[in-house]
Order: sequence, then C-alpha cells, then structure tokens
Amino acid sequence: MTNYEKLCRKPLLFRMFTGLSAAEFDQLVADLEPVWLARKAKRAAGRPRQRKPGAGRPVKLLFTERLLMVLLYDRVYVPQEFVGFLFGVDKGTVSRGVQELGLCMAGVFRIPERQVRIDPDDLVAVFVDATEQPVNRPSRRQRRSYSGKKKRHTVKHQVVVTRKRKEPGGKQKVRIKAVSKAAKGRVHDKKMYDQSRLRIAPEVPKSGDSGYQGSNLRVPRKKPRNGALSDEEKRSNRRLARERIVAEHGIGKMKIWRIAADRYRNPPRRHTVMMKNVAGLHNRMYG
Repeated sequence: MTNYEKLCRKPLLFRMFTGLSAAEFDQLVADLEPVWLARKAKRAAGRPRQRKPGAGRPVKLLFTERLLMVLLYDRVYVPQEFVGFLFGVDKGTVSRGVQELGLCMAGVFRIPERQVRIDPDDLVAVFVDATEQPVNRPSRRQRRSYSGKKKRHTVKHQVVVTRKRKEPGGKQKVRIKAVSKAAKGRVHDKKMYDQSRLRIAPEVPKSGDSGYQGSNLRVPRKKPRNGALSDEEKRSNRRLARERIVAEHGIGKMKIWRIAADRYRNPPRRHTVMMKNVAGLHNRMYG
C-alpha cells in the first residue's frame, strides 16, 4: 500500500501533512500531471538519447507519490534526507522532485507579480502587505539582507490579498492575487511597492498599513509629532484595521506551509517561485 493510499484513509492526517484535502489533492494531480508529462517529453526531445527509452533504473515513485512527497516537504519543511527516507528514495530524488514540480505548479497556478485582476465574486477592495522570512546569513553584502524590523537577515515579498463575497451561512474566503519578486530584508515596504508598479484598476479602493505612508494606498493616520489623534481619526484607524485584517489572515494561512515561514534553506533563486506556489496552494484550499 502506498503512502497516498494510507493517507486517503485518514482525511485529517492527509490535510495535516499536505495542507490540502484529499479532494483538492486529486484535482491538483489532474491539473498538474499533463504539464509535468509535457515538460518531461520536451526535455527528452531536446537532447539525443544514448540508450533506448526505458533503459536504466526503473522509476520508483508514481506521479501521485512524487507530488505527495513534494507537498509533504513544503508543509513540514524537514530535511530532504528525512522525506526521502519516508518514501524510500535518496536526497537527490527529493531535490529533483521539488525543483521540477515547483516549476510545473508555477505554470498551473500562474500567480502574477503586478497585474491584479478583480473577479466578480471578489469585493472591490485590495489589501497590500509585506511579509518577511528569515534566511541564512549571506557570505557577501550582509547589510542588504539585514532587516532592522526583524533584527536578522530576511527576504521579503509584497502580497496582494482580496476578500471574496461571503455567501449566506458560508465562511469568509480570502484569495492571494499577486506576489512580488523577492526583495532584500533592508528594502522598505514603500520602496518595494513603488518598484513593483502594481497595476490595479483606479476605481478599486486599495489599503495598506503604516509602512506605506506616502503611497496612493489608504493608510492609518499617524500621530503628529508633539500632538495627538482626534477621536474621529482613531475611529477611522480602527475601521481600517478591521478591514485590513483580511491581509493578515491571508498571509498567516500561507505560512501553514512551513517552507514559507521557517528559515529558508533552499537556493535563494527559487524563493519567488516557492512563494507563488504557496499562494496557489492557499487559494486552492482557502480561496
């Protein structure tokens, strides 16, 4: 009996280990396998073969097991040697699976970096926020990665969140609409917002936290120097905070996949693709 078959018998464990329900996992397999097969065929056709097809060591993991292995790795973010031990493969197989399926998932989810499209079911409101993740101390130019807010070296992304219209008796659903390219931890939220050049319809109200002062976003009123906020300004800030909590909830649910929350140990060049894939997984499960 495969690991997939064992977990299907225990739905709670399936969601605990992968972040997806069994039904969402099956749908992801149906969407992802054709992309993976096409990518595999293109790679094989791009170089001359030295042996006949089928030669060499037989493939040990089926696609379903391979995807389960990658999602388990993203969900708990334990060493690849440990994941390989659970599935009976070596670390190299896990590493290749994470890289190959990560690129395939990015092609399926298609989380944009700048263009934000508002679906009819979404509320006409956009919430922008930044999230930071610890990284290993770089060997060069360490100051560029040092975050004064987190007091450690980090990488950060700008995340655009929308809230779907709530159905009667249903739960509130939140979608991740865009994830920016990775930026060094020292980059200020406002500067990252300016560099990202988000394309959002002008009539859609856009909100951010106090880190976006001076932008075209609706932000909380700051207390003036040697002054105080009026009661109306305080009430306005509280109303905005109640609206903006949507962004915090969306980013918080992204981080149940521990690869997006714990200290990032993989190559930095893969971080943007990883965050977009986590956003896509979030939308599949919660959006």
